[in-house]
Amino acid sequence: MNNKTLCALFAAFTFLAGCATGDGVVKVGPGYDGGGAVKVGPGAAASTAKTPPAAYAGTRLDVIVPVFDPGLPTDSDKYEKQGIWPELRRAEANKFALNMKHALEDTKTFGAVRVAPDASASGDLYVLGKILKSNGEDVQFSLQVADISGRQWMNKIYRHRVKERFHKDLRNKGKDAYQPIFTRAAEDIAKLLRRKKDAELAELRAVTEMRFAQSFAADAFDDYLRESGGVTKLNGLPDENDPMLNRTRAVRVRDSLFIDNMQGHYESFDRKMSESYAVWQAAALTEAKAARKAKKKSIVQGIAGAAVLIGGVAAAASTDNPVAADAAALAGGIAGGALLGASFHNSAQAKVHREALAELGESIDIELAPQVVEFEGKTEKLTGDAAEQFAQWRAFLQRIYEQEATPETQL
Repeated sequence: MNNKTLCALFAAFTFLAGCATGDGVVKVGPGYDGGGAVKVGPGAAASTAKTPPAAYAGTRLDVIVPVFDPGLPTDSDKYEKQGIWPELRRAEANKFALNMKHALEDTKTFGAVRVAPDASASGDLYVLGKILKSNGEDVQFSLQVADISGRQWMNKIYRHRVKERFHKDLRNKGKDAYQPIFTRAAEDIAKLLRRKKDAELAELRAVTEMRFAQSFAADAFDDYLRESGGVTKLNGLPDENDPMLNRTRAVRVRDSLFIDNMQGHYESFDRKMSESYAVWQAAALTEAKAARKAKKKSIVQGIAGAAVLIGGVAAAASTDNPVAADAAALAGGIAGGALLGASFHNSAQAKVHREALAELGESIDIELAPQVVEFEGKTEKLTGDAAEQFAQWRAFLQRIYEQEATPETQL
């Protein structure tokens, strides 16, 4: 037997032994699912997708998300010290409310979700937010959730830190770096709703209707509600054919349409803000991260060590490196850098974005063009920002309701 024959026999024996033991075998090609082997190639056609959660089939509550409290200190001298750009915060107060609305809608658990100028709008559930921090890297807000009866569902602080790589990932183009915090909050609220019994939710909707009716005709509807421990409860309900109830229902439908129309203005505001806000977020994140690291290092090293650090960074800033210059400003504790982001504050290219955000945030609330509204043949011109127009609208409805309820007597 020559050497070639021996080699062939040895190779065949080795192959068969491998097949028998399964050790070190790599099977390839479609359909193979051998235990312990490395599985490569096209797999079976069977779907491996997870079963989506069952759709919510319970009672859906209508949600009001008032414009967030911007969290501005009462003393304006503290703005710079706390790294707050007040115009931006006011703009964020509107944007955060809209982000919360979208996140709640994405859960597919609620009825109508509407942003409103304040908590006087009619709804079953209220999501009240206050901005605690927003510097591009860290965002924090408190969230209080209460239903129309006055029961508190939640009082919680949410925090999120944006990773620097977020803005470098092209797949994130057009996405808001803060979105995860709103998604998390919305999912928490949806879980709370899912735990409620349908009877409890149905009663809440009835309380909402009676509260709205009571706001127009207290004498007629006061007896259907009672206060107990700060919570509004039902005493009963009027007859379905009650003329005053039907009257307030017609008014409520028109009121809901007015709030629905407002949503387009908030969406338009957000679109105007979007590009400039994204530029600010990216620039501010870099500055906030550098400031945070410099502060942490100075605490560890002590005052003497911090002085050395600042001196070193300041020296680096004398070069043509703009990043080093920004870091020097931040390490030295210059509030202006943390306020806007040094590059965002100084760059001529960013000037248009900075001015756009300042203009959008000049007023406390979203600006609306004057509009003429009509209800049952009567008209009213509304002017001012969203909060002012909403107040004027409610006063207009009240006047019409009262005129219809007490018609003039012909003498």
